Amino acid sequence: MSSITPTRIRRQLEEAEGYLMLEMPSYALGILESRSEWPTMPFEASFLKGEALRCLDRYREALISLEVAAALRPDDIAVALAQGWCYKRTNRLAQAVDSLERAARHEPENALIHYNLACYWSLASNASKALEELTVALRLKPELRRLIPDESDFNTLRGNSTFERLLRDATASK
Repeated sequence: MSSITPTRIRRQLEEAEGYLMLEMPSYALGILESRSEWPTMPFEASFLKGEALRCLDRYREALISLEVAAALRPDDIAVALAQGWCYKRTNRLAQAVDSLERAARHEPENALIHYNLACYWSLASNASKALEELTVALRLKPELRRLIPDESDFNTLRGNSTFERLLRDATASK
């Protein structure tokens, strides 16, 4: 009989999650790498490991775990956002966009998804898609306007009249 019970596995994963919440990803990763597999909770372990690696700026490694998590739960929005974050930082913009467009189909009213899509489309030099997604994000959550002036992902849009109008609206509401 195994000495590792589902309750113990759950506690270890909760501990790892706690370390992530405390912004201590190295400690979380230590727990997550202490076992080669996590029976009964493979999604949770894969997602948490991906998040720990993402927090440590180890994006390529994070994607391995996040892809496992996405295969186990393809509709999970948190996984899609984390994948998008890592794909962007590994210069895989097409995959970042695909990941978030999938998420947007499942949660069309999620402003954060649309805001990040606007960032990724801007980086891909697709101004019309970027502005379309940014407009949706701001309609859903107007307070996101305060992020626009400092968002370097939108540098390719600066000078675009529609974007500049959104930027003026953002600075006027500060």
